Amino acid sequence: MNVKQQTIKHPVSVSGVGLHTGKQVNLTFVPAPENHGYKFQRVDLPDNPIIDADVDNVVDTSRGTTLEQNGARVHTTEHVLAALVGMEIDNCLIQLDGPEMPIMDGSSMPFVKVLQQAEIVEQDAERIYFELTENLTFEDKVKNVEMLAVPQDEFRVTVMVDYNSDVLGTQHAHIYNVGEFKTEIAMCRTFVFLHELEALLANNLIKGGDLNNAIVLVAKEVSKEQIAHLQKVFHREDVEIKGKGILNNTELHFFNEPARHKLLDIVGDLALVGMPLKMHILAARPGHAGNVAFAKKIKELIKSKKRRNPTFDLNKPSVLNIYDIQKLLPHRQPFLLIDKIIEITPESVIGVKNVTMNEEFFKGHFPENPVMPGVLLIEAMAQTGGILILKTVPDPENYLTFFMKIDGVKFRSQVIPGDSVVFDLKLVTPIRRGICHMKGIAYVNNKPVMEAEMMAQIVKVKNNEPTLVHTS
Repeated sequence: MNVKQQTIKHPVSVSGVGLHTGKQVNLTFVPAPENHGYKFQRVDLPDNPIIDADVDNVVDTSRGTTLEQNGARVHTTEHVLAALVGMEIDNCLIQLDGPEMPIMDGSSMPFVKVLQQAEIVEQDAERIYFELTENLTFEDKVKNVEMLAVPQDEFRVTVMVDYNSDVLGTQHAHIYNVGEFKTEIAMCRTFVFLHELEALLANNLIKGGDLNNAIVLVAKEVSKEQIAHLQKVFHREDVEIKGKGILNNTELHFFNEPARHKLLDIVGDLALVGMPLKMHILAARPGHAGNVAFAKKIKELIKSKKRRNPTFDLNKPSVLNIYDIQKLLPHRQPFLLIDKIIEITPESVIGVKNVTMNEEFFKGHFPENPVMPGVLLIEAMAQTGGILILKTVPDPENYLTFFMKIDGVKFRSQVIPGDSVVFDLKLVTPIRRGICHMKGIAYVNNKPVMEAEMMAQIVKVKNNEPTLVHTS
């Protein structure tokens, strides 16, 4: 099923302070056109520079994910981006009049709520997913981070955290689809251990920190002097710690809220890949540095696949039309499955099959939900390859082509009425002794739907009897 891109109907704003800078900032979500993606705009700077939400623009991950482009920076982007992904909004301009996202309550929920007020609207363009087809791994042995992505037909995330702490212990969290983000993940707040908090305060960091925008975990008994210091820092007399646990005994939304927040960070950081993902992410002890490194690996994989996946112009004049094909192939309706050849060289051939609702096989193959049979995709690919080998002989009308072997067949997506299937075949080895060894990939909308490696041999027909023939 084709899914449309989405944006918001009208601008909406939130205001707050940045966690690390302590500066007041106003943030506005603005509708954006199709294929715009996520972009930040610093409206407080000259020329209002744009910063693309792109993993290649990450310049710091020490206390959140920071992006820089066009001489401008935006800090702590992960909670805002996670909210957009969780709301399944594809295109949005995020304007802000300061250097950092407002921390709000330390979660994505304030952004989710305001985006709900903005109303989500469907756009005309289709949403293009990146679908993982092989396992992808990442490991940081120094930080003990492990991440794995495996093929999946939707976006899933599973997280494990273990800080060797009696207070936190080992926790797990997961979502099985993006739709669960709003109810299971969005409200989960950032967390910090008290000893980490004290170090940050000592270095004049987290200037916008407040007990209302983070969960503070206490791993050991705290002295009265430390409590007095915290009361002074946070300008609150109600700071208290009752043994080990959580500062001020803050009530958690979930028993595993810290693990769920780590999952939230992954969703936000992986938004920097630049397109929605279909894969299952499994992460052990993740952090922003690992998330960003993994996002870079995913983006590089996308780039490599784009380099491998050609773009086909179906409007270009055919080099062989249906009448030319009938002179080469003995097949006829309803078993002639190629409509035209748009390119042919001594080593390769590209053929096109326009799938219509009138195909004979749809009468019996899922007639209520028609899908082109996989065996016929293989046959259509073979017919395309047959044209390549038959072009090597001067009298192709006197030859037949027969399969010898089919290997490595993979079906990646359904082919339905209305699709134009492009079969791109290349020789694996030169044609010898009438044997053709080919590797083929079938595409719909420039995306692979099927692939196979096949070997065939041409046979000359004499007196209506096939006879093996040797060609150079």
